[in-house]
Amino acid sequence: MGLRSMIAASLKKAAQKAGYDIPENLAVELTEPKQKSHGDLSTNLALALASNLKKNPREIAHRLTQSLEPVEAVEKVELAGPGFINFTVSRSWYLSGLERLISAGGAYGRSTWGKNSRTQVEFVSANPTGPLTIGHGRQAVLGDTIARMLEATGHEVTREYYFNNAGRQMRVLARSVRLRYLELLGETVDFPEDHYQGQYIVDIARHIFEEKGDSLKDAENSDFFQESAESIIFDEIRKTLKRLNITFDVFYNEKSLYESGKIDEVLTLLKQKGYSYQKEGAVWLKTSEFGQDQDRVIVKSTGEPTYRLPDIAYHRDKLERGFDRIVDIFGADHVATYPDVLAGLTALGYDTDRIRVLIHQFVTLMEGGEVVKMSTRRANYVTLDELIDEAGVDVTRYFFLNRTSSSHLNFDLALAKKQSDENPVYYVQYAHARICSILKKARDQGFDSGGGADLSLLTGEEEMDLIKGLLEYPETVSRAARELAPHLISAFLEKTATLYHRFQHEGKVDPERRVLTENPSLAKARLALCGAARVVLANGLALLGIGAPERM
Repeated sequence: MGLRSMIAASLKKAAQKAGYDIPENLAVELTEPKQKSHGDLSTNLALALASNLKKNPREIAHRLTQSLEPVEAVEKVELAGPGFINFTVSRSWYLSGLERLISAGGAYGRSTWGKNSRTQVEFVSANPTGPLTIGHGRQAVLGDTIARMLEATGHEVTREYYFNNAGRQMRVLARSVRLRYLELLGETVDFPEDHYQGQYIVDIARHIFEEKGDSLKDAENSDFFQESAESIIFDEIRKTLKRLNITFDVFYNEKSLYESGKIDEVLTLLKQKGYSYQKEGAVWLKTSEFGQDQDRVIVKSTGEPTYRLPDIAYHRDKLERGFDRIVDIFGADHVATYPDVLAGLTALGYDTDRIRVLIHQFVTLMEGGEVVKMSTRRANYVTLDELIDEAGVDVTRYFFLNRTSSSHLNFDLALAKKQSDENPVYYVQYAHARICSILKKARDQGFDSGGGADLSLLTGEEEMDLIKGLLEYPETVSRAARELAPHLISAFLEKTATLYHRFQHEGKVDPERRVLTENPSLAKARLALCGAARVVLANGLALLGIGAPERM
């Protein structure tokens, strides 16, 4: 259990002992005081409870401190201001934590919170009608990083991509390719505005022409055009994802839900349970009985299902496959629609508490305060490949992750290209490279950086600040995984990089604070601290799917 978790648990027990009820939706917040003289961590719990309890917050804080049981790490508890409780952590606890970090190495930060939990993460799920856009890119990186965080906390993760290669959109794709194919044969065609635009359609048509010549000139059946387009586009999608170090365990085809009879099973069950009815030739789902504002059509009067029906069948299949936890990552265009799917599952008798839906906001590519349109020759969107070409893999991943997914993201291309401290991913990676450089220098100069360092020699303010920061990593990973919030990891890494840069800067100002000081025992202790910082930065960057360079 991490430091914050230990103190929070102790505060909850103290509240119970004092006769105070902590509401379920009230988190016990522990933050770093602005003034170091106020200790290492502080809580405003007493102030948060005061309005409900209708008591003086300082009186509540006093009773909480009186009821607190000793916490191993804490050496002093003090009351401050109108009702803050400040905690000072013992130096020995920090040093023993540093020893555990050094011993754990690459495993530091991993936990067993999700042990034996079979977890499915569905993300991207773009239909094979065109290249991945930057919007798909944000979802792809979010999904992959969330899967990595869940794996780091003990979950057995299945990465799944759901797609549909049937229906009107695929027929339009086939017709689009066929028309461009006929143009390559010299024919003049009327290309409809609602067909797929972009150079990629021409490229697919040219591929078919090179393979088949003019043998398909009079072909009425568009199956070959559809199959060729789907195969080529999916191959490109996989290549794009691979560039971002993203792979999937399962590609699930919506068409299989029809072929296996699972769509019909859902319709039959909903009718048997009394949660569907016919009206105006369509089949309706009684979503209004599950908190929705009105009922929804699941089969149109034409006999064609709306998207809700296969989505309900797909999620029923997920639950039937025995996943303990299901994470769906959708774009903002799904915010008003996924509740219908959950309502359908509830109607079927399934526990939807196992399903967690994460909605991410859209991405706008910016440069110099202006919206960037890089893809005029392809269509009115920016492809993910183009963005990677411009910014690089590491920067692309980091920029997609360093803001909360619920916020609209303005991707600053000019900043992404900068190789300076202004660029956050460069700033973090440079800290790692800087540590590798000093460790190499120590080896070259014959410094002993092996085990057995006397960590008690680390007494400087910047040294202790760095140690405290490094020890927050496991709890940060756990929280990020529980909240499905990768931005917490990137924020932690930037803070850690700042602490390290400050620590090493002090050595430039004061020779006594240099890592490679003339005191061999002290140098060994500081090298151990540098090595610990390198481990944490490398582990955190790996969680984000980003490289940890040794030289920059």
